[in-house]
Amino acid sequence: MIHLDQLSFSYQPGRPLFNQLNLRLEKGHIYGLLGKNGAGKSSLLRIMAGLLYPNKGRVEVMGYESRQRKPVFLQQLYFISEEVYLPSIAIDKYIKVQSPFYPKFDLAQFRYYLSELDVAYENRISDLSFGQRKKVLIAFALACNTDVLIMDEPTNGLDIPSKKQFRKLLASALRENQLMLISTHQVRDLDNLIDSVIVLEDREILLHQSLSRVSEQLRFATLTEAENDQRVLYAEPSLQGYTVVMENQEQKESKVDLERLFNAATQNPDRIRQLFTRN
Repeated sequence: MIHLDQLSFSYQPGRPLFNQLNLRLEKGHIYGLLGKNGAGKSSLLRIMAGLLYPNKGRVEVMGYESRQRKPVFLQQLYFISEEVYLPSIAIDKYIKVQSPFYPKFDLAQFRYYLSELDVAYENRISDLSFGQRKKVLIAFALACNTDVLIMDEPTNGLDIPSKKQFRKLLASALRENQLMLISTHQVRDLDNLIDSVIVLEDREILLHQSLSRVSEQLRFATLTEAENDQRVLYAEPSLQGYTVVMENQEQKESKVDLERLFNAATQNPDRIRQLFTRN
C-alpha cells in the first residue's frame, strides 16, 4: 500500500532529514510511527500524502506516485494534520462541501462516530473547542472509508475518556483492505491499538516490526537488580526494583510497553538492530 524506495529528503542542502529510506507498509494493519522531536515524523507523513516532494527516491501509495496527487489518489487517502484548520460553518454544511470528494463517505457512519465522540451534529464548528474540532476531523476521516488513513498527533487536545473512545473507534473501523498510520508523541495513546511499530531515528528506520515479533525478541519485566544483567537493554527504577526491557532468551510472554520499547531502541540502537536482523 505504501512503498518508500531510496527516499532522500532535506529542507536545506547538505542537511538531510532522510537518507535512502526504504519502507513497505501493507493493508490490514494499524501502524504506529514513533520518533524524537525533529526526527521527521510529520515530514515523512506529508511526503506520503504528496504534500512534500522527495529530493531523491520514489514514494508510491496504493500504486500511485504520491507527489503527482492525482484525483483518484486523493479520493482514497485522508490525512489528518497535527494542526486543525476548519471553516467557521455548521458541521452539516462542512459535510455537504467536503464529502463529495470522497466516494465512499457514509453520513450515517459520520453521525455515529460524532455521537460516540460526544459532539452534537447540530453544532457550528466555530463554537467548538480545539479538542472538539479534532473530534469532527476524526469522525469525518473514518466516515470517508479511504483505503489509507494517515494521522499526525490525532489525540492532541483530547481528554482521557475521548482518547479511550478514539482507540475503540479506530480498532473497530479498520477493514482488511485498509491501512492506518498514526504518528504521536503520546505513546501510551497507541496502547492496545496498533499492531506494528516503526521507530524513526537518526535519518533512518531503526525499527519496523509487528508487536508479536517484538514480544518474541524482547521481554518487558520487573527485576530486583538490573545493573549487571547483560540481557537488559533499558532499565528504569520502580517500587519493585527496576522495570526493564530485556532480551527474551527464556521465550516468556509479556505485554509490549511502547514507551519503554522506544526508550530501549533509541538508547541501544545497535543491539536492537542485531536482535531484529537475526533469522
